[in-house]
Amino acid sequence: MNKEIEKLLFNPIRLKIVSFLISVESSSFKKLIEASGATKGNISIQIKKLEDAGFIKIKKKFEKNYPLTVCYITSKGKKSFEIFFQYLKSYEG
Repeated sequence: MNKEIEKLLFNPIRLKIVSFLISVESSSFKKLIEASGATKGNISIQIKKLEDAGFIKIKKKFEKNYPLTVCYITSKGKKSFEIFFQYLKSYEG
């Protein structure tokens, strides 16, 4: 398995973010906090790492005069998750 995928997805918070985004395609920052159970600061750091790796895309906009951060899973993120999942399944007995 690719070391980049392994390094990124063995982190439990990043794994929760990617798996959640795969199930919903896109999510607000607030929903990612709820889904992962992590703090705002930790989510900010983790989504930035995932964006830098090309696993997710982050869009910031305003909705009713309030800032809204929305994250989207990318095709690279989906493929990387599939590779990671298959890697983990290979250890099943």
